[in-house]
Amino acid sequence: MSDATGDQTQDLAHAASDFRMATFRLARRLRSQRAVDTMSDGQFAVLAALKVHGPHTLGELAERERVSAPSMNRTVNCLEELGYLSRTPDENDRRKVVIELTDSGREVVVETVRRRDSWLEHAFEDLTATQRATLVKAAAIMQEVAER
Repeated sequence: MSDATGDQTQDLAHAASDFRMATFRLARRLRSQRAVDTMSDGQFAVLAALKVHGPHTLGELAERERVSAPSMNRTVNCLEELGYLSRTPDENDRRKVVIELTDSGREVVVETVRRRDSWLEHAFEDLTATQRATLVKAAAIMQEVAER
């Protein structure tokens, strides 16, 4: 391998590492902006998935969140006890239970998203127009990478 190829490989590795660390730091800051301080990221992810994708069975939620059914059952039990979601028997298959958001659960998602968007909006205020335009382009590229 030539020195130029080695340098390019090393540059790519450093760029990937820097990007990963910046992404995690930003994600951590965004996650801290939530409507319910005691709610875990996993619990919020379940509420958000139900808001975006509608009612699910336990198995569908577990698959969507890539966790085991018993783990999802514990999360759903907790959220149900807190009044953020409800379970109702499936009309077509009584062995299945449909899980959906309650009004309280929907409010938690809406308020958390509002807080996160507000935090980012304020952070963007301190950037130049060029920096903001770069972030808009980067968001599209990040979405593309995430979908691979």
